[in-house]
Amino acid sequence: MKPVRPGLRVAIMTDETGWHTRELLRALRARGCTGRCLDLAQCRIATTHAWHGLVLPGYGQDLPDAVLVRGIAGGSFEQVTKRLGVLHALREFGVPVYNDARAIERSVDKSMTSLLLHAAGVATPATWAMESSATAQQLVTRESAAGRALVLKPLFGSQGQGLQRVGWVDGAHVPLSALEGAYGGLAYLQRFVEARSAPGHDFRVLVVGGVALAAMRRVSVDWVHNVARGARCEPQSLAEDIGPELARLSEAAARALSMDYAGVDLVPTGDGAQVLEVNGVAAWQGLQGVTPFNIAQALVDDLLDRRCAAGAQRLQA
Repeated sequence: MKPVRPGLRVAIMTDETGWHTRELLRALRARGCTGRCLDLAQCRIATTHAWHGLVLPGYGQDLPDAVLVRGIAGGSFEQVTKRLGVLHALREFGVPVYNDARAIERSVDKSMTSLLLHAAGVATPATWAMESSATAQQLVTRESAAGRALVLKPLFGSQGQGLQRVGWVDGAHVPLSALEGAYGGLAYLQRFVEARSAPGHDFRVLVVGGVALAAMRRVSVDWVHNVARGARCEPQSLAEDIGPELARLSEAAARALSMDYAGVDLVPTGDGAQVLEVNGVAAWQGLQGVTPFNIAQALVDDLLDRRCAAGAQRLQA
């Protein structure tokens, strides 16, 4: 393939460099493009600097031709607001941002993800988000009385960190814990889906440009199936058995959140698969280990051939 135009400059927004950024830089070079890793924390707003008012290290008074978001560092509400604001501004200035700030905001906020999935008719476990500890405790008690468990999750958590089961767990009632600290005074609760086999597993599906391209099973004796928690990755076909259903649900989930690419987590149930979460800055090192094609190249190709090409056509119109 040829690049959209020679010398396209792509900024990779990331708070850390490593395997993923090396893969993306290699994929960009394969398309004749130049990649540069930037930390959004180092990007500034300075209205005296240039017509656009942004300072992006390494770009002088210019802007990159495209942006691929690989990671956004955590920080205070104010810091994260500024970092997302830079992505919002880049999009407003006509720079293709992959995924853009709107999609990232929808996926980082798990309650918004659940709400948008529900509104779009995408199968997902029953979910609640509330600030009242008393109301949340009543919900947990009611679900426990019905023999059901809930998973308490940090609203902005990742990699399976901070997850707790409450309600009816292993034959006993587990009350809701304090919501301060990691939970920020908010109860985000999702109905727990029991494993249907031992060891249990869930699925991760990668959707790129609206199409489910690859999938894997994450197998673990733990009830949390994240690779960061030690789950084993196994290949999962999207053409056989449950594969077509996983592809359909994952594509619908990415569409509901308006995402360029997404890592969709699903869990099998007696009534078919359900979407647990949608990741807008998804890691894929585990998935690459069980996938025959180059995932970074697929992401770069979609950015260049779909997003950048569409932007170029709009400029010519």
